[in-house]
Amino acid sequence: MQVDINCDMGEGYGRWTLGDDAAMMEVITSANVACGFHGGDPNIMVETARMAKEKGVSVGAHPGFNDLWGFGRRVIRGDTMAEIERMIAYQIGAMQACASLAGHKVTHVKAHGALGNVTNEEEDFALALGRAIKAVDPSLIYVTMPGLPTERVADKLGLAAAAEVFADRTYEDDGQLMSRKKPGSVLHDADEAARRVLAMVRDQTITSASGKRIPARIDTICVHGDGATAVAMARRVREVLEADGVAIRPFGRR
Repeated sequence: MQVDINCDMGEGYGRWTLGDDAAMMEVITSANVACGFHGGDPNIMVETARMAKEKGVSVGAHPGFNDLWGFGRRVIRGDTMAEIERMIAYQIGAMQACASLAGHKVTHVKAHGALGNVTNEEEDFALALGRAIKAVDPSLIYVTMPGLPTERVADKLGLAAAAEVFADRTYEDDGQLMSRKKPGSVLHDADEAARRVLAMVRDQTITSASGKRIPARIDTICVHGDGATAVAMARRVREVLEADGVAIRPFGRR
């Protein structure tokens, strides 16, 4: 059994980053790099790709809504889905260019924040994301959530997909992430998070906050990079998985 560990990175400007990206690179196997719309800039994009290459970490584009002030947490719908598709394609292309400057290659695409939420709620947005990926490079892997529109769209468009679960988030009965506004939606105890992740990977099942078991193929675990204990939690998740015999490697490599 194997699984990937991914983290959203490069979410800063110039020499400043939101989390300890260098330390996190020692733990993860895939990095999702902000593409300039909710965070990131050309310098930090290239440097994050360079670090990833040095550590043998796969690199992906992490597009979001054009919302620097709101850190991509606000939905900006635009007039048409074509505009959303172009916005995403623009960011993927920018990340490909920056990765090339670092001697690395983009392997996957994972939507950020409000864009990620809406693609898993509304099929039109999931299609816009999928079409953008396919138009830019149909070999790119579409990071999806099990049982939600992104997973269905990836299959419909014939795109390779990697199904993602979150180490520190709880789930509703429909497989959606519980709103951060609700108590208990975010886990802070590293041991608890690691135990939950191991159970999900071992059983290929998500257990909701109410106890409902949702069958799910799990290819990658998201660990968040911000917060004082982020790296420690990521390390603990990896330790517990490896202790149980789960191989940790990028989802694009078998």
